[in-house]
Amino acid sequence: MVDNGFVRVEIGLDGGQILSILVTPASADALEASLAAGALGALGLEAQDGNILLVLSRVLYAKRFARETRVGFEA
Repeated sequence: MVDNGFVRVEIGLDGGQILSILVTPASADALEASLAAGALGALGLEAQDGNILLVLSRVLYAKRFARETRVGFEA
């Protein structure tokens, strides 16, 4: 589930865009809780490459990956 302290989440937005990012576990938990509660407004996510402000009313779905998947051979 964690890759160097980050969790991969995929967020589907209305309009067809899909955002796949690595966020802190606390941000992933906050996103899940906000969507489950039907919260309005915006939510700040702490991502690996910077902070993201997400407008919750534009989110259609969010997927939290259980683990990183890699293609290829392990060394």
